[in-house]
Amino acid sequence: MKIGFIGLGIMGKPMVRNLMKAGHEVVVYDIIEDNIKEVEKDGAKAAASSADVARQCRLIITMLPNSGHVKTAVMGPGGVLEGAEAGSILVDMSSIAPLASKEICAACAEKGVKMIDAPVSGGEPKAIDGTMSIMVGGDKAVFDEVYDILMIMGGSAVHCGDIGAGNTTKLANQVIVAVNIAAVAEAFMLSTKAGVDPEKVFDAIKGGLAGSTVMNAKVPMILDGNFKPGFKIDLHIKDLNNAIETGHAEGAYLPLTAQVMEMMQILHEDGYGQNDHSALMRFYEKVTGTEVRK
Repeated sequence: MKIGFIGLGIMGKPMVRNLMKAGHEVVVYDIIEDNIKEVEKDGAKAAASSADVARQCRLIITMLPNSGHVKTAVMGPGGVLEGAEAGSILVDMSSIAPLASKEICAACAEKGVKMIDAPVSGGEPKAIDGTMSIMVGGDKAVFDEVYDILMIMGGSAVHCGDIGAGNTTKLANQVIVAVNIAAVAEAFMLSTKAGVDPEKVFDAIKGGLAGSTVMNAKVPMILDGNFKPGFKIDLHIKDLNNAIETGHAEGAYLPLTAQVMEMMQILHEDGYGQNDHSALMRFYEKVTGTEVRK
């Protein structure tokens, strides 16, 4: 099958590679030419624009940073809707505001293009090994039609409801991850300041109720001082901002989310925005003057 793919960042490149490994021809576009060249070497076919991708492919996947980027790539000049034919399917796998997903879907519907929102969780490691969690909103029949393609890139794909439900689910995921990382960082700073070996604390508690996928993934990075991004702080700020805006619109109060976002904003101002979100530990290290390491 010929698949279009727009957005070749940390997540997009391995997703394209997995589609090609599964035997699909992939036509790609990104505003950064070097990203296109990188996946061209692996066998992808370059397109001149998002519209060009859509002219060549009935199924188009977008994987972009935020709502504005998706709107531009789909609805803007040279965008998907310039090239797509009626009956084409757009799968937006970006993490954006649910209201933006609804707006883009409405524009697609005017041209007879079907759309689902299908954001992902798992970061770069799971994008590489094709085991991401995929949360989907939109027409169930469209979800069923593209399910096998989604499962090339993910370990699970769950239909959560109407358009926007995928991104609402992703926002809930990002709130839990952010607050969890902050709690982990706070707890391990406590143990370190109290003179207890953080490695031993990790070994002692990871199998109990406090244990989590977040702890297992992020504590080893923290202890190694390895903040190479699997998911960047700046991107998590974007997600938490979308969560807070959605919360305001829906009457949901998110005080913990707001607090963690402020911590991340401080790290951004300190130059750590491109670090992995496990670098929330740097906030505690800044205020205490103590590093948590092996």
